[in-house]
Amino acid sequence: MKTDILIVGAGCAGLYAALNLPSQKKITIITKSDVESSDSFLAQGGICMLKDEEDFPGYYEDTLKAGHYENDTKSVEIMIWSSQDVIADLMSYGTNFHRHADGSLDFTREGGHGTHRILFHRDQTGKEITSHLLEEVRHRENITLLEHTTLLDIVEKDNVCYGAVIAHPDETIETVEADYVFLATGGVGGLYRHSTNFRHLTADGLAIALKHGIACKDTNYIQIHPTTFYTDSPKERSFLISESVRGEGAKLYDKHMKRFTDELQPRDLLTKEILKQMEKDGTDFVWEDLRCIPHDELHKHFPNIVEYCKKMGYDPDKECIPVVPAQHYYMGGIKVNHQSGTSMERLYALGETACNGVHGKNRLASNSLLESLVFAKRAAAEVKLQQVPLKKAPELFENFDPTPYEDRDALAKEYANLVQAEITRLNQITKDPVIAEYRR
Repeated sequence: MKTDILIVGAGCAGLYAALNLPSQKKITIITKSDVESSDSFLAQGGICMLKDEEDFPGYYEDTLKAGHYENDTKSVEIMIWSSQDVIADLMSYGTNFHRHADGSLDFTREGGHGTHRILFHRDQTGKEITSHLLEEVRHRENITLLEHTTLLDIVEKDNVCYGAVIAHPDETIETVEADYVFLATGGVGGLYRHSTNFRHLTADGLAIALKHGIACKDTNYIQIHPTTFYTDSPKERSFLISESVRGEGAKLYDKHMKRFTDELQPRDLLTKEILKQMEKDGTDFVWEDLRCIPHDELHKHFPNIVEYCKKMGYDPDKECIPVVPAQHYYMGGIKVNHQSGTSMERLYALGETACNGVHGKNRLASNSLLESLVFAKRAAAEVKLQQVPLKKAPELFENFDPTPYEDRDALAKEYANLVQAEITRLNQITKDPVIAEYRR
């Protein structure tokens, strides 16, 4: 197969990059599952936007504080100043955000934020954004979207990426020759016992980067979401109880139904408090009280959370629900510059797969969708500017041997071990008990 640009991943980063690339380029997007099984569809809370210049210092400081001041400050500045442009694009594609009666945008607040600066669509903001990006992609004649198609490896020589090795739904293994490859393969959640991620997101992009000696950054910076609905089934994806719920007033209680902490702390700090309380109480979860939120607001803003709780046998209008921390987001990843370029020529990394330093050691709530979109657009913009004819390497494809990729289970285990070994190595240096506790 030949294409101008191969994008691996159909979340918001991959889709938005495709929409911002030149329309005369042949673009192929592959995704490991169906197009709606990306974590972008799962994002509940919202997407940040700089409301006005006066809020820049506060937004900037909140992001750095949550990240323990390990953030790349230039990346943070780029993300914040680009937010209005990205939101305008999203609305041009048909994305609807909640508005006041007078038509003005409504903003909510989440943990770690000093003010209300988060746009939302009920408790399905990610789905609202990503579904409209997907609809726009499907209307573009130059973009081909292949579902249930898995990235097995990249094809490279002398630190230049020339394409990839993929597996089709019928298990056929094929090479793809491409001028550029964009890795947007998502996070690491499939490697964890408790995770809000889809189970097929097993850090494939990161594993391939480690295999080929591509620079990576902060590979053990893994965010635990403090509140997911507790289940004792290890096969179930953890259902996220949005940060916005606590932003709107929900409280956390111990086994005696006593409040034990400040619910609006940054996620890593709140997670540690919850784990500490669970250990003290000898329980597998703590209680979250949604009854503190006015009835109409709870059902209008969080209908899917209410519905899920009821499905699981809890009525949030009448009783508390059991919640537990779970792996949620990956701040580390393939190291990229401010245009999402990796240390390998013609290879870019986007979204949760990439690490541009925006999030530091801990992501501020509702910065994930924004960061993914901002730097996806910057990657597309850089590719647009490329004028130099690209070197081809047809011999890499003519002499391709599929044998090393035929045992898919062995390959998946190899990749998982690569990632877990790197995370373990760095955990032994940083000695972070919260992260260590949630490894498989």
